[in-house]
Amino acid sequence: MLSQIDWMKEVLARKEALIKDTQNLLRIKSVLDEEHSAPEAPLGEGVKEALQFMLDLGEKDGFTAKNVGNLAGHLEFGQGEELLGILCHVDVVPEGDGWTSDPYGAEIRDGKIFARGAIDDKGPTMAAYYAMKIVKELGYPLNRRVRMIIGTDEESNWRCVDHYFENEEMPTFGFAPDADFPIIYAEKGIADFDMVQKPSTANSESGIEVVSFESGRRYNMVPDFATATLVASGDMSPFVKSFKAFLAEKGLKGKHDMNEGKLVLEVEGISAHGMEPDNGKNAGIFLACFLADAGIDGNAARYFGFVKKYLYQDSRGRALGIAYSDEITGDLTLNAGKLSYSKESGGALGFTMRYPVTTDIEKTKETLKATIAKEGFVIEGFSNSKPHHVDEKDFLVQTLKKVYEEQTGDKAELLSIGGGTYARSLKSGVAFGPLFPGREDVAHQKDEYMMIDDLLKATAIYAQAIYELVK
Repeated sequence: MLSQIDWMKEVLARKEALIKDTQNLLRIKSVLDEEHSAPEAPLGEGVKEALQFMLDLGEKDGFTAKNVGNLAGHLEFGQGEELLGILCHVDVVPEGDGWTSDPYGAEIRDGKIFARGAIDDKGPTMAAYYAMKIVKELGYPLNRRVRMIIGTDEESNWRCVDHYFENEEMPTFGFAPDADFPIIYAEKGIADFDMVQKPSTANSESGIEVVSFESGRRYNMVPDFATATLVASGDMSPFVKSFKAFLAEKGLKGKHDMNEGKLVLEVEGISAHGMEPDNGKNAGIFLACFLADAGIDGNAARYFGFVKKYLYQDSRGRALGIAYSDEITGDLTLNAGKLSYSKESGGALGFTMRYPVTTDIEKTKETLKATIAKEGFVIEGFSNSKPHHVDEKDFLVQTLKKVYEEQTGDKAELLSIGGGTYARSLKSGVAFGPLFPGREDVAHQKDEYMMIDDLLKATAIYAQAIYELVK
């Protein structure tokens, strides 16, 4: 009986190849690069290379492979009218600073593979791929098709799945191996937007002028570095002394450099996924707080004062009047992932807001607009991905619960998250692993890794799940 098969035994028989293929995928720097886009690589050569790697691997192993506009692709096997979708992505966030080893070296040490994308989402993608491979190679008859859908823009604007589902079939149901075990059946809504400082004719009169300020690269990352360039006509040594004291008081690392009348300040923070800003230290907010109290006048003072008043030690939107929580998905969170100011263009802030499934988002948006208008800011570029929720009695949820409990011996608790996975792009989809309960979540952080034992264990779970869902 297939139901009695030892799924882990099947995984271990392919362990060496699984690890090798995972390392090779991780060695591709698949970070969004629109500056060097081309028709055949609209999101950059690295992203295209990672997509092609998976398509080539699947074709070699006998799957039906399809490239969908160089933005996405799929690998399929089986037969039947209904379709199981497994939604993965091969793009990664920028590597950031402070790595112990090459972020794209896929070095193995202490039973872990270290690389950007190891846990988000290349390691899980390869686990799901090998799970499909195992089920396919066992050769048992299936009543549904199985399709891995490979995205390339999950970490940014989801152009990949948008394009894919404009041109390809929507799966009957599916899962995304891009979050936590046991099962994530609810995901918060995600709103990304900018707050932009309105122009003003006010100038600095303090003798200290902020030429530029910059922190953060992505809405969904807590910035781990911030820098500001200032000019002053007088002695800056008291100012530098205050900066050093600030760093010591906040437990931060940083440095300064004085050259040709310009003072450059740098602050190091701790990066984390923007769905829970409190897991990191926002370097931009900290440096802005220092500058807010530094005696600077004009537009700069208003910008840095705004950051301090509304964002310092407040990731829940309390000061902005938008705090909200529900029992399904918990607190609304607000991450300032991009901060900038220049003398010429003024200030701007880029946010990702993760909001509970019962939130009235239009009311929240209007409250936000009214609050910041009083401070001379406006909202621009508001994009919104609605919350996602699957009933716990659904066939998909119940099947995955059964598989997880049989494979681990643990109870399959249903979870909700603030992150957004491809599961929300399905009519019936959940996020399913790969992070096991109790494991450190290092997605988007330096020295990101996936434990090899967990890679193998997840592969066994996915293999049984695929079979149970399509038999």
